[in-house]
Amino acid sequence: MVYNPVHEKFDNSLEEGSWNISIANGEGSSAVSGKVLADIRNERDDIVVFTADVMYSNRLADFAKAHPESFINFGISEQHMVSAAAGIATTGKIPYIGTFASFLSLLSCEQIRTSVAYPNLPVRLIGHHSGMTMGFYGTSHHALEDLSILRSMAEMTIICPTDPAQVEAAIRSTVDHPGPIYFRMGRGRDKQVYENVSEAFELGKANELRDGKDVSVITNGLTLRSVVDAAAQLEEEGISVNVIDMHTIKPFDDEAVKQAVAKTGKIMTVEEHSVIGGIGSCAAEVIADNNLNCEFSRHGIYDEYVLIGPPAALYNHYDLDAEGVAKRIREFVIGSNKE
Repeated sequence: MVYNPVHEKFDNSLEEGSWNISIANGEGSSAVSGKVLADIRNERDDIVVFTADVMYSNRLADFAKAHPESFINFGISEQHMVSAAAGIATTGKIPYIGTFASFLSLLSCEQIRTSVAYPNLPVRLIGHHSGMTMGFYGTSHHALEDLSILRSMAEMTIICPTDPAQVEAAIRSTVDHPGPIYFRMGRGRDKQVYENVSEAFELGKANELRDGKDVSVITNGLTLRSVVDAAAQLEEEGISVNVIDMHTIKPFDDEAVKQAVAKTGKIMTVEEHSVIGGIGSCAAEVIADNNLNCEFSRHGIYDEYVLIGPPAALYNHYDLDAEGVAKRIREFVIGSNKE
């Protein structure tokens, strides 16, 4: 099905609030997880929410205010939080736990694999401020390997929502999903792509946001807005870009890749993640496993630790803003046409 994204340019300004947690705490207008979970908790008593001293950064404070009896702040103790969530899940509760993506996927990796994924427990892992959205906080706070790590764990479902509507749709539609889920989210100030919740998400089914005949670009989450804007820019140059939101990393929508290959014969992936193990690797596996004949390119972070700076400057440096993505697509399409 083809969806029409909201036509709004992504703001890549270098304002302080783009990376400063103390400012972002008071501005997280698009960090809707807390409000959505509070609303779900109004209807059922099996929802509990944990966080690790960042309830304002992820706006789970909205849930805590509405349902303090179902909320626990573990302090700076992420590994204990994951283990406790696993224990609570064995009692029939559905725990949603939120902290910075790096502290979930990296710091708490062993607890997630052994205590959550192995027994296939319905723990919901909300990894926010993923990618390099933590900017100046540096490599310890960047999460550019989380998809590589977590998609290799058996029983793990992975979702990368892009905006408030998709976050809400993803949370609501998976409440009763069996087994663990990792929600890879941004910084809570993410620009709108989808008009409404109802069109934004179906687990394991990619959304085609823009039809095109020259190249198919597969992306999700943090980079989707940039790709949508880049496609609009390239359309004016005569390059027709097919944009696919692969919001679910696991289970991956293999059929969407096959259809894209048949449609354009050129596949490019864009992600705010290492090109090793992320959405580019997922697409490459589908192409290889099915012996698909196409031209293929991955764009993301190329096997390095990113520099330290405000996110907008990093997006510009690594060609992950709209202009940079447009440049990379243009080079891929024009370069391959010359060969």
